[in-house]
Amino acid sequence: MKLNELIKGTGAVILHGSADEEILSITCDSREAGEGCAFFAVKGTSADGHDYIENALEKGAAAVVDADRRTLALCADRFYGHPSGKLKLVGITGTNGKTTTVTLLYNLFRGLGYECGLLSTIANFVGSKRLETQNTTADPITINSLMAQMVQQGCEYCFMEVSSIGVEQDRVTGLEFAQGIFSNLTHDHLDYHGTFAEYLRCKKLFFDNLGKNAVAIINADDKNGRVMVQNTAARVVTYSCRTAADHCCRIMEQSFDGMLLKIDGTEVWTKLIGRHNAYNILAIYCAAVELGCDKTEALTAISRLQSARGRLENIQGPDGTNVVIDYAHTPDALENVLTTLRDVAPQRKLICVFGCGGDRDKTKRPEMAAIAEKLCDTVVVTSDNSRTERTEDIIEDIKKGFSPAGLAKCISIADRKEAICAAIRLCGGNSTILLAGKGHETYQIIGKEKRHFDEREIVETLFGKTEI
Repeated sequence: MKLNELIKGTGAVILHGSADEEILSITCDSREAGEGCAFFAVKGTSADGHDYIENALEKGAAAVVDADRRTLALCADRFYGHPSGKLKLVGITGTNGKTTTVTLLYNLFRGLGYECGLLSTIANFVGSKRLETQNTTADPITINSLMAQMVQQGCEYCFMEVSSIGVEQDRVTGLEFAQGIFSNLTHDHLDYHGTFAEYLRCKKLFFDNLGKNAVAIINADDKNGRVMVQNTAARVVTYSCRTAADHCCRIMEQSFDGMLLKIDGTEVWTKLIGRHNAYNILAIYCAAVELGCDKTEALTAISRLQSARGRLENIQGPDGTNVVIDYAHTPDALENVLTTLRDVAPQRKLICVFGCGGDRDKTKRPEMAAIAEKLCDTVVVTSDNSRTERTEDIIEDIKKGFSPAGLAKCISIADRKEAICAAIRLCGGNSTILLAGKGHETYQIIGKEKRHFDEREIVETLFGKTEI
């Protein structure tokens, strides 16, 4: 594609190179520049691409283009031939449940015999090929490149997480969505957005931009569900576990092995547990039906699904202890998981091990303490990804949310591995231990260093010993 064709009508400005230059690749990372490449100089949140123009030219870039984020997204879409329009693209947004929902959808449709792509927090997939991921919503060049690969591989569907930050930063601008799914909206990312109203606005913007041929699937039990679709051109479909909606679900029974659901009048057994997972399963059922799947086939495939890694992942100990690993790192997610564990095994002692990320929203720290105090017998406060904050300072922020009674059942251990060991020592048999916050992550970020840290490995090693 010639450079002038690539940027025509987008507002981009050529800073270096000829308008007739044949462009073989595009990038906004000067380190990836090379022969035939157009480098897009874009001002980001932590760096300005204009500062790296010389680097790109030294690498052999054929052209340099001055662009904002929206322009970059439009050019990326054009360069790769609008791949989202050649797929049935489903985007999932909300505070909690995005990763589980997209992963379940990907596995559901593969189970039904379709070739699919997945763009998620845990990993990206082009068909069955796994590619590592850095952000919940990647940059627009990466997104369009991956979708182009999906089209080449014969994929019919792509399921992707859509974060509020991704929407605000124009990472999904220009994409053609067949469906948008809204899960819920609770406290998160206020360190970035500043206010809850701004956080809501960015989520809503995703639905504002859906086309008239798209379907907006919303959780009718979340008070913000209707707000999301106030200005959408898409057809609106609702789902609920509590009230009348287009699609409804009820939990009939549940245990650590799974739960029995009644979805639109039909019973189905699923290996997932928890009310929040009932919502996730109902959402993927809605998506499948609205995409034309047979209801019975969809429910049969749902009964075979496993949860996403690090989401209510259960490890059974030799003495009857259950250690559950979950990514819950917001107040709402923590409450959902702890409530589920109480409902599944009300007679068991419940211990929660959690921390909070450094350099992130500080206001949720005491809220999470109050929730843990309310639902747990013992709380072990520890580190998460402390980043450039002192772990001890984060722990003190968390502890401000405990009442005097809560502090009496709280233990503070800064080292997360030691905290896990202590929780297992304290619990005895017939106990449930929740390790919250890390989930699928196999690392900790302390300072600016990313260290290997896999909670599964730690727990399985501990359970394999005669003495802990």
